[in-house]
Amino acid sequence: MCLVFINSMSFCLFRTELYSYTEEPEFSLNRDYFEEDFKNHVKGRRWMELSMEEQRAYVMRLLDALEVTDRDKRLKVARAILYLAQGVFDECDTETDVLYWSRHNVFLLYDMGIFTALLELLSMEIDNNQACSSAVRKPAISLADSTELRVLLSIMYLMVETIRVEMEGDSPERKAARETFKTELGSPLFNGEPFALLLFTMVTKFCSMNAPHFPMKKVLLLLWKTILFTLGGFEELQEMKVRMREQLNLPPLPEDSIKVVRNMRAASPPASAMELIEQQQQQKRGRRSRRPLVKQDSLDTYNERDPFKNDDVRDEEDDPEDMDSGIEGEVDPLDRDVIIQPPPPPPLLRPPTERLSFPKGLPWAPKVREKDIEHFLETSRNKFIGFTLGNCQSESPLLIILYLGMLPSLSQYVIALLKLLLAAAPTSKAKTDSINILADVLPEEMPITVLQSMKLGIDVNRHKEIIVKAIAALLLLLLKHFKFNHIYQFEYVAQHLVFANCIPLILKFFNQNIMSYISAKNSICALDFPHCVVHEMPELTAESLEAGDSNQFCWCNLFSCINLLRILNKITKWKHSRTMMLVVFKSAPILKRALKVKQAMMQLYVLKLLKIQTKYLGRQGAEPVRKTRSQILKNIDARPWDFQAEECALRESIEKFNTHRYDKNQNSDFTPVDNCLQSVLGQRVDLPEDFHYSYEMWLERGVFSQPIQWEGLLQAQ
Repeated sequence: MCLVFINSMSFCLFRTELYSYTEEPEFSLNRDYFEEDFKNHVKGRRWMELSMEEQRAYVMRLLDALEVTDRDKRLKVARAILYLAQGVFDECDTETDVLYWSRHNVFLLYDMGIFTALLELLSMEIDNNQACSSAVRKPAISLADSTELRVLLSIMYLMVETIRVEMEGDSPERKAARETFKTELGSPLFNGEPFALLLFTMVTKFCSMNAPHFPMKKVLLLLWKTILFTLGGFEELQEMKVRMREQLNLPPLPEDSIKVVRNMRAASPPASAMELIEQQQQQKRGRRSRRPLVKQDSLDTYNERDPFKNDDVRDEEDDPEDMDSGIEGEVDPLDRDVIIQPPPPPPLLRPPTERLSFPKGLPWAPKVREKDIEHFLETSRNKFIGFTLGNCQSESPLLIILYLGMLPSLSQYVIALLKLLLAAAPTSKAKTDSINILADVLPEEMPITVLQSMKLGIDVNRHKEIIVKAIAALLLLLLKHFKFNHIYQFEYVAQHLVFANCIPLILKFFNQNIMSYISAKNSICALDFPHCVVHEMPELTAESLEAGDSNQFCWCNLFSCINLLRILNKITKWKHSRTMMLVVFKSAPILKRALKVKQAMMQLYVLKLLKIQTKYLGRQGAEPVRKTRSQILKNIDARPWDFQAEECALRESIEKFNTHRYDKNQNSDFTPVDNCLQSVLGQRVDLPEDFHYSYEMWLERGVFSQPIQWEGLLQAQ
């Protein structure tokens, strides 16, 4: 019965990422509190042996116990509820059983109103000034300072993530519960704002140093999954695009670029001059030469036909870091036949002889905008485009609610997320004034043995990787949905990212040994949930921790890198001033090193970023790259107003859009006219008490008997 819907490893992976390894002793603590209370009320039986009505009655008793004033008793009840959400693992024999009962219990908890009760407790903990002031005064924050918050956020995350994922064989009741929960999370039902806004508030409060004990990893994971649930993922977004284009009678999309890139092969990066010299020397000595650099045909054709192609694509500059051979102590990535690809897909349902074929050139349609062509041909015609309202009926209600809630403090949200991203980046150096993101991973007692130190080091690195993953996915999701909803909503978020130095931050993130980051092994499989609660714990040794898991690559880090590249593409695409920022910050050698990762999707977005810069670099030929860059910088210094004017014009249009549509305290010049018949007739108008006695006479004298001056009315318009 359990194998009906457990078909994906990702469902278990998201649960694993929720917990740090230092939280592992708390699993048994949750079980003990549950069994202590359960045996007092249901004697001689197990949870799995109860009928549905008996289970509902017990959950109702737990719900009543959450309202006690005693903080310690309330925490014990919350831990018992968390044990139910974790799948009553002490009664299970396999990980599949744990996931099955976790799903069963989560739907039961939601049906009994547990989420609303948890939300009230979470709001109380956020507003707990005593806990905040105590944490601020502490010289070091540890796991114990965030116990209540971690328990509450863990239950809420399990509920959101479990109900969000639709499984084959779900009953109509579960499908209805999913839609109801989705609407509740996206609607302003929680203190007049969506649930995501409460989590954003936790992020900004933490980054302002007012609540250093907040467990940021859990907050960010829950925020990401809440946005993913309420707005939908990339597949749902693509389906919405198709439906919207059909409604507006627009031509269908030529292709889905994500589906296309999944069928592409990864390419080897261009060889540098030093690598070519080394090849020749090895051939002269008779040693084994490097294997030929073979790229896919479509990318070769792309390089031949690209009008902005740079003649010298093999060498950016004599940068020692650019010649990095990958991971220290390993074979150069160019010598290896390993290509990073996703796990093998399930067997195809079509005959094996049928294969995908793409035309010569790029496997997707070229994207050339008429607006840019017109701007290029008629640069002298630089007229201001007036603000237009557009078709506001095409906007999604849940997204409008979220945008309205984020609008007043959007800059704070963006800055806070980028602060966390900077703190979690592997290239960042520890500073005394930087924020501490390790509040929910550091134990109360620091390690005293080498083994404990190694375990904590792995846990800290894994903790940072998950934070980067959640932030990158969250920002990309918001950008894509806002762009689909209204272009000015997207531009508003993108401009705040640019103003908050998102471009140099992402480049700083990639200015590292990217192959080492992609192949990092910061995980201990024996401690992953639910493996650690079902199987016996093996003896951990320094050798086993150093060896890591059996995976050759860290999919969490690869996922983060691809999303960060996509964010960088989105905020720089078609923006000349931002593209010049890529040139000024010398992103080309940094991005070129990222091409060493042999994964097609990552290489695609790196090449996109390199392509948009080539028209600013010009034909270099044999000239040193430094001279070209210095000439570009001189041109930038000579004409800075061109790029400033572009951003200022965009900002002015965005402000007009926000003021016109969302500002409640509008000036009369920007007040929109309400031309909706239902809205106008539904407005309440205060009239004198004696009006209903004389309104017929007023109509006869003031309306019907007066001729209408049509010419004067037209002149007035």
